[in-house]
Amino acid sequence: MDEFSVLVGGRAGDGINEAGMIIARLFNQLGYCLYQYLDYPSLIRGGHNFTIVRASDKKIGAHRDEVNFLLALNQETIDRHKWRLMESSVVIYDSDEVKSPVAGGFGLPLKTIAKDAGAPPIAKNAGLIGAFSKASGIEWDVTEQVLRKEIPKSIDENLEVARRGYSRIDGDDRLRVEKRSYPCCPVITGNELIGLGLLRGGLDAYVAYPMTPSSGVLHFLAKVASDFSIRVVHPENEIAVILMAQGFAYAGKRVALGTSGGGFCLMTEGMSLAGMAEMPLVVVVSMRAGPSTGVPTYTAQSDLHFVMNAGQGEFTRLVIAPGDLEQAYFWSATSLDLAWKYQVPAILLSDKTLSESAYSFNLEEARDIHEIAPVLWDGVGDYRRYARTLGGGISPLAFPPISGAVVKANGYAHLESGITAEDAGEVKAVQDKSLLKEKSLIEELEGLPAVKTYGDEGSSAALLCWGSNKGVCAELGDKYGLRVVQPVIMNPFPTSQFNEALQGVERTISVETNSTGQLARLIRSCGFEADDLILKYDARPFSVDDLEERILEVTR
Repeated sequence: MDEFSVLVGGRAGDGINEAGMIIARLFNQLGYCLYQYLDYPSLIRGGHNFTIVRASDKKIGAHRDEVNFLLALNQETIDRHKWRLMESSVVIYDSDEVKSPVAGGFGLPLKTIAKDAGAPPIAKNAGLIGAFSKASGIEWDVTEQVLRKEIPKSIDENLEVARRGYSRIDGDDRLRVEKRSYPCCPVITGNELIGLGLLRGGLDAYVAYPMTPSSGVLHFLAKVASDFSIRVVHPENEIAVILMAQGFAYAGKRVALGTSGGGFCLMTEGMSLAGMAEMPLVVVVSMRAGPSTGVPTYTAQSDLHFVMNAGQGEFTRLVIAPGDLEQAYFWSATSLDLAWKYQVPAILLSDKTLSESAYSFNLEEARDIHEIAPVLWDGVGDYRRYARTLGGGISPLAFPPISGAVVKANGYAHLESGITAEDAGEVKAVQDKSLLKEKSLIEELEGLPAVKTYGDEGSSAALLCWGSNKGVCAELGDKYGLRVVQPVIMNPFPTSQFNEALQGVERTISVETNSTGQLARLIRSCGFEADDLILKYDARPFSVDDLEERILEVTR
């Protein structure tokens, strides 16, 4: 077989995500490309958690509905997911917990095995992984190697539980995992890659109040802060976050901040301050289903127009929506450069799917990052923070304390010196400077991959997608000979590149995880039209099978 899907399920607190990640890394050792989807309710304990690990011999970015292996730590996992089983599927379950198994499954008393081995209860995961390895034909040496690397505590006890699980299962030649030749790449989450991209872009400080699903960026950067000599700060609320970040930027520190939709609501006045004061910020906004608290641990693409228009008044901002890990890495780094060159807030727009899912990351596809330098004051003459003489709407930067210069930042309309002004001519000049800056930014973006295409680039029918839907659309575009067009820059919209990508296209279908077609609305404002919409707004991402069915309905 060229592809496998494995579902692991249990309660919150059972270590479901960690078990899924270990299974993903088993496949990674055998030369497969990985995608791991994580599903969990907003409960600390209890509730049903599951993860689907998909392994393939080609690049993938979405899960399938059917699974080859169902690994169940409780009865609820069997009851909820038996519809996913195929005739050839293998079910392995904890017989201490599951009392109504499906016929033909393998039951192991995992809780008892863990207790007899002197291991903590959560070690039953190791027994499940050992049993899965044996059932799928993965050699014990490979299993032990991955477990030793991934389990930091009680490794000897966990290995003993895994050995006992391994020994109690018979292999199944129908589902034997053979070695493949996909390049050995790290399996990593989108949030971790955003953090690495920010570090690649020269990050000095990261400020955030934890909010799912962006919290992983905060946790990752806090873990590596001492290794990279960066400051990671957790203030008391989101208002403090964006104001503290502007303090870092004023002092000359490359700063990013993170939140989700509800937290970004609190930041909108600070966004306007950054727009008027020309403060360079990178804001990581990871979308979840709203409005209000909504469904806080699930996904949506419903905040595009919000982030494009948040804050009173009109000011230049950059909005970027990466669709995979390679784009997340590239644009996280590049967003810092662009924010600092043009002295604008840049928003890196992710969602729960991209942020918390794990993928195989191929660094070779993301290495080509060009340095974009800020314009710094040369120290000659009187310093004017908002000088209008250099062209392109960009003023030279200086940071306090600096000899011979007063560095002002002002949220009022202002003179070039930074002194407050209300004269009509000066107010107009401030706004003209912002408009000129946006024009210069648009010209800069023409030289960057602001729009990407996949699938059959000669097809007259095109799927339009943005953000995390890139993976599932690209896969189905290849399968059905459709062109796939993905704008990565959402504002200022790359009209020229988008128009070029649509040359020869006669029919467009916008694929989005929201209820109103926000990409379709955006492109309409730029002179383009989506002929059909495929929308999903149940707070879950498209699976390959789900979207395939919807595409066939639309294109019949």
